[in-house]
Amino acid sequence: MNAGKLSIRMCDWCSACAEARLIREQVFVQEQGVPRELEWDDWDAPSVHALAFAAGVPVGTGRLLPDGHIGRMAVLKAWRGNGVGGALLESLVEQARRDGHAAVLLNAQTHAAGFYRRYGFLAEGPEFMEVDIPHVLMRRSLREA
Repeated sequence: MNAGKLSIRMCDWCSACAEARLIREQVFVQEQGVPRELEWDDWDAPSVHALAFAAGVPVGTGRLLPDGHIGRMAVLKAWRGNGVGGALLESLVEQARRDGHAAVLLNAQTHAAGFYRRYGFLAEGPEFMEVDIPHVLMRRSLREA
């Protein structure tokens, strides 16, 4: 798939809900086996959401919590490896910078830690389990060097 016509839209949960739910349901619940009742939480409503569209079709999502945590990064399988995840991540980082956060944090699935390292995130602390999937806490400073 070609991500050449990729666009990112930042929005609130009311605007993101339909598309984000479809993507997260497919990636987390169906592919990764996350229990549906654990996928949906009270953090969606107060978060800023990023939606990636390729030729007008939603192909990825992520969210920025009020405390500067990035989460629920998901890209549809057919679109992985085409820059969608990076575009989502950078959009969320820029939103965090605009919101005045000094750093952003995320709980990366361990197999994806290399992806986040390429965008300036550094691992902190030991690996831990979240919904039976190994994760590592990662942080990226937003302060100028």
